[in-house]
Amino acid sequence: MLKYRVGAVGYLNTTPLVWGMLHGPQRDSVELSLSIPAICAEKVESGASQIGLVPVAEVARQGLEILPGLGISCLGAVRSILLFSRVPFKEIRTLAADASSRTSVQLARVILRERYGVEPSITAQQPALTTMMEQADAALIIGDPALVIEPEKTPYHWLDLGEEWHQLTNLPMVFAVWAGKPNLPTRGLSELTRGSYEFGKAHLSGIIASEYTKRGISHALADEYLRRYIRFEIGQSETRGLETFFELAGLTEGARL
Repeated sequence: MLKYRVGAVGYLNTTPLVWGMLHGPQRDSVELSLSIPAICAEKVESGASQIGLVPVAEVARQGLEILPGLGISCLGAVRSILLFSRVPFKEIRTLAADASSRTSVQLARVILRERYGVEPSITAQQPALTTMMEQADAALIIGDPALVIEPEKTPYHWLDLGEEWHQLTNLPMVFAVWAGKPNLPTRGLSELTRGSYEFGKAHLSGIIASEYTKRGISHALADEYLRRYIRFEIGQSETRGLETFFELAGLTEGARL
């Protein structure tokens, strides 16, 4: 049997979406690879993956076709997209960014420009907060590396960019969606991704119990993160949020909604 080639991000927030591919009925239907967001997008671009859970900035850049219905989003605080600053936000001139996801970098640009009136120069760095802050006014850390930081215990000013986006637009922020090159076998892939998520949703307590120690966080934080902060259903309001992000980030030209 031919298997679908699927790429996904290895962060905690994607685990419910791929749980069926890892442990459920969809396991025998896929060749699944897990990586950071940028590598996941590169595999779709090269054809190594038919679809991936792709950062939406890459969806626009590559002109990818979106599988509707599922992805990674938030409505308000997200907890795993954090911007730290050693100066007041309106004085940020340099930003060290974990560049594993172009979407988060673009979101930081939008928030700093639209809410604080600054457009800092951005350099890519490994997600190590102390080192980043030695080299720039501010630092952007995303995904699991952000979850292990207790922001209120750092000596820095900090922003949750999901909350900042909601304050700016009153809309959800969509970070990643299932997407691939145009003319996908949409029906089969939609059944695969939906089935995998439904299996994950049914086993969410087990996911939390098995994953929190691997991620270096508490059971309570993993539970709150996957049940309250992260949203997996992409509906009309999420689509409006995505359209708004593409517009504010200047990515509209390549987007295929």
